[in-house]
Amino acid sequence: MAKAKRAVVLLSGGLDSTTCLAIARAEGFEVHCLSVDYGQRHRGELARARRVARTLGAAQHRIVKVDLSAFGGSALTDARIAVPKDRSERRMGQDIPVTYVPARNTVMLALALADAETVGAEDVFIGVNAVDYSGYPDCRPPFLRAFERLAKVATKAGVEGRPLRIRAPLLKLSKAGIIRLGSALDVPYRMTMSCYDPVRGRACGRCDACRLRRKGFAEAGVADPTLYAKQP
Repeated sequence: MAKAKRAVVLLSGGLDSTTCLAIARAEGFEVHCLSVDYGQRHRGELARARRVARTLGAAQHRIVKVDLSAFGGSALTDARIAVPKDRSERRMGQDIPVTYVPARNTVMLALALADAETVGAEDVFIGVNAVDYSGYPDCRPPFLRAFERLAKVATKAGVEGRPLRIRAPLLKLSKAGIIRLGSALDVPYRMTMSCYDPVRGRACGRCDACRLRRKGFAEAGVADPTLYAKQP
C-alpha cells in the first residue's frame, strides 16, 4: 500500500486555517497540524484548533510555544494596546493595523518548515489571504514567494532536491469565496474563532476579523454560526 503524502497545516483555529485543513484533506494528504502559542491575547483559539484538528481527522496536532509578546508592538500580544473596533472596510485597507504582529508569519512558517522536515512532508499550507487581509504585509504573494525560495536553500530537503512547497490556496479568494469553498467541504465553521478580542468566550463582533467574517457569511449566502457578544 502506497504511503500517503504528508502536509503540515498551520492551524490557528480560525475560519481560514480550518478551511486550509479541509482542502489538504480533500487533496489526499495525511495532515499534520501545527498551532503556535505566541502569547496572543485571544489564546482561546488554541482550544478551537485542538477541536478542529480532532474533528477533521488530523494525523497529528502539535502546539509550539514561542512568546512573541516579549517584543510587544501589537494589540494581539499587548493588553495595553486597544484592538481597533468598528472600522469600515476602507479604513481597514488604508494602513497596516496595530493588530499586526511583527514577524508572526515568518516565525510560523519557519516552525512549519522544521515540522515538515521532521515528519517527511513536502507541502506546508497556510491560510493567508491577499483580498480580505486587513493590511498585513506577510499575507501577500511576494512574501510567500520569497519564503518558498528561502525554504529551498535553508533546509536539508531543499538542498537534497526535495523542495518544500508553501501552499496558500485561499490567497486570491474573498472571504465569501472561502466560506463557499469550505461549506462545500463540510467545514465545521461553528467550531472556529476569528475574533481578536473575545468577550466571555464569544466573538466581539466589532474587530476587523469579526467584521470581515460576518460580511463573508452574508455575501456567501451562508448562515453565520458564530456567537457574537454584539449582534448586528
